[in-house]
Amino acid sequence: MIDERCTGASGGALPRAGTGTAATARTVGAAAPAREPASEPASERDVAAVAAQLGREPRGIRGVAYRCPCGLPAVLETAPRLPDGTPFPTLFYLTCPKAASAIGTLEGSGAMREMQARLAGDPALKAEYTAAHEDYLRRRGEAAREDGIEPLPEGMQSAGGMPERVKCLHALVAHELAVPGGNPFGREALAALPEWWRSGPCVCPAPEDVPDAEEAK
Repeated sequence: MIDERCTGASGGALPRAGTGTAATARTVGAAAPAREPASEPASERDVAAVAAQLGREPRGIRGVAYRCPCGLPAVLETAPRLPDGTPFPTLFYLTCPKAASAIGTLEGSGAMREMQARLAGDPALKAEYTAAHEDYLRRRGEAAREDGIEPLPEGMQSAGGMPERVKCLHALVAHELAVPGGNPFGREALAALPEWWRSGPCVCPAPEDVPDAEEAK
């Protein structure tokens, strides 16, 4: 259950982040070896939080791929197809509205144009971005096989414009948060973002869902 009346700043220490924190990801300057994502099963509380974040019931959740330092889901790992069979190519889906707003501001500053220009003139960056694209497709194909569903058609896009364009920083940041070291432009964008979680959670668990002090350590 989620109480959306909770909009104030959080106090005290931030709860543990579960599958990683933006603070950790933001300290990475150079590319780190991409690790396997540490997605964890989504609880009923997670699903309720995501529904409040999106304003609708989420579909095709495979797990929580990244949590904000406040403890709520921020990136979901989603099935390559929705329950009705519709293709859904976005494997890592950003749900936190505060993070999404901060990324939208970054996009509006012209960051993607600058990234696109560098992509065209930097062979090493191009190779890393292509590797990110291939990693995304590989993981998506593995997800389909694990779920026993038909893989998406060969040639279907990965996310964010990869490998030729920089079109959506939301998707690229989601990839980097889920797989640290996995996406060069996601990593750059993440490093440029403010600490969006500092003013408190985007939605607030009802009192009965809040862990006690011992659980939050």
